[in-house]
Amino acid sequence: MIPILFEDGEALVIDKPAGLPVDRPRAGGRSLADHLDELRLGFQREPAPVHRLDTDTSGCLLLARNPKALARFARSFEERQVEKRYLGILAGEISGDEGTIALSLSKISSADKGWRMIAAKKGKPAVTHWRRLAVAGGRTLVEFRPETGRTHQIRIHALAGLGVPLAGDPVYGSKATGPRTMLHAAGLTVPRGEKPAIVAEAPLPADFAALGFPDG
Repeated sequence: MIPILFEDGEALVIDKPAGLPVDRPRAGGRSLADHLDELRLGFQREPAPVHRLDTDTSGCLLLARNPKALARFARSFEERQVEKRYLGILAGEISGDEGTIALSLSKISSADKGWRMIAAKKGKPAVTHWRRLAVAGGRTLVEFRPETGRTHQIRIHALAGLGVPLAGDPVYGSKATGPRTMLHAAGLTVPRGEKPAIVAEAPLPADFAALGFPDG
């Protein structure tokens, strides 16, 4: 059973494990869809994911339990009302304690490397706030708070904005530097008007501790 971090009548927040894709892979294999029936928890409808996390990314994922909630939560993401907190392990050390990365992003594709995101002036605006938390074993634990939600935003901002990719990132760095792309969705806050906000925090996974970062 996937751990549940928050539950009420219209929402679930789960602690998505690393390695589990949200969408069914084209080549087949397991995905979040295989767990939606067990996540009904007595409701008639299966919950639906409101947003996406990369397959390697662990942590907070919001699911809506009815179509109206799905539309409302999706609008909150689009209007940048949702507060997201990520923890990432960089494959090296950085200077500086905190800052803001504002680099527009664009998608490129090639026959040999496939598609990836790049920093490009004519791309879509992307903003990420960051704070250095700890250093261990030549790696750096960083807190990321993205304002926007572009594809691979934190991954390319780490490389292009901080000069060091996330550990284990096979696209923007080297897979050899970590067991996976070391990114964890540690916190999520979704406002709901007069209702209490959805607030969830995901504990740091074991593979972060294995690299010398037991606390986030």
